Amino acid sequence: MKKRTLWILLFSAAVLLVLALTVKPQQQTPVSKENVDNFAALLTDLVSAYEAPSEQDGQTLTADLEAIRSVSRTDYETAKAIADHWQAVYLDPDYRLFLYSGDDPVAATDDAGIPNSRSHAIVVLGFALSDGQMQPELTGRCDAAAALAKAVPEAILVCSGGATGGNNPEGHTEAGLMKAYLSECCGIEASRIYTDEKAMTTAENAANTLEILKANKIRTMTIVTSAYHQRWGQTLYNLYAELYRQQHNYSVRIVGNYCYDIDPSSSSYVLDDRIAVQQMAGILKLPQGAVHFPSSALPSPSEESCSPDVAQEVLPAA
Repeated sequence: MKKRTLWILLFSAAVLLVLALTVKPQQQTPVSKENVDNFAALLTDLVSAYEAPSEQDGQTLTADLEAIRSVSRTDYETAKAIADHWQAVYLDPDYRLFLYSGDDPVAATDDAGIPNSRSHAIVVLGFALSDGQMQPELTGRCDAAAALAKAVPEAILVCSGGATGGNNPEGHTEAGLMKAYLSECCGIEASRIYTDEKAMTTAENAANTLEILKANKIRTMTIVTSAYHQRWGQTLYNLYAELYRQQHNYSVRIVGNYCYDIDPSSSSYVLDDRIAVQQMAGILKLPQGAVHFPSSALPSPSEESCSPDVAQEVLPAA
């Protein structure tokens, strides 16, 4: 009888162990259910404040934040991080993009507020490969990053981007090719360059980069990308940085900016603020269509206009 009881206990323990290993816990959403509509309202109002500013914008955004705070303090911290950064890069008329055009390496580095410190990182965002090779826009971003890296030689560089583009049988990655170009063609020491070769979107760039930054005890970062992509890329990195802080008790701030100067008309993207908001809604797992854009002379970004040359930028809705 004792042996039978022992076998039953052992069998039950084995079953529980198998269940524990095979049943995945339900993924926690970034915001509480009760705040989904409040976050949708905040994102909608941020776009309206940028595209159709009015004297009531400040009161409207404050009310959105207070509504979120009344439900959850943690949600409020997320919302405040989004709103504050949006105010800085989209709503502040004095916000300046610092452009590298190849003429002057980094004349504006001091004005841009980019520190020369081992706790600072230059994060270089990738651009889709063509037949497994870098396109001119990606080499342009690397040239800009190299100029900045020479001006702040203590900083590390992080290149992010996976095996994008068609006809890439050897599986070349954006980050791998960027590191080779920066070290072999631009004279940047390979030991300064870290890579994330898995990211396929700007959002994945951000998520994977934060692991590298934390491992290297980085406290501030400057994003290097094309001019039309700078504000948009920053909003995603800023949101991921806040969510990462909440989960891992690690903070990193975006300071300054540095851009590859490219004619915006050559980009397939219009209304980058809307693309940024769409992606933030995806990161926050808001229902599809929760964010409502104001009327505009330009169309809302379609799936086609959002998916393309800079990897597949649009995140699936929750």
